[in-house]
Amino acid sequence: MQFLLDATLGLINLAQNDIIKLFSVLAVIFMPPTVIASIYGMNFKEMPELEWHFGYPLAIVLMVCAAVLPYVFFRWKKWL
Repeated sequence: MQFLLDATLGLINLAQNDIIKLFSVLAVIFMPPTVIASIYGMNFKEMPELEWHFGYPLAIVLMVCAAVLPYVFFRWKKWL
């Protein structure tokens, strides 16, 4: 009976480790776009890129790249 209990707890532990690893990877993926969005969400008087014609699309592309690159890296390392 003790062996079955230990085996069950071991399987639950493995499943929890996979979930925590996934949460950690998702946090790393979404942190850089959040930082970029929060910087552009601040009300500063002097932000030269706000006057650029392509400033907003550049910020969007930067946020997408900051999310996609860690995802590609984690896929390449087979962590996802």
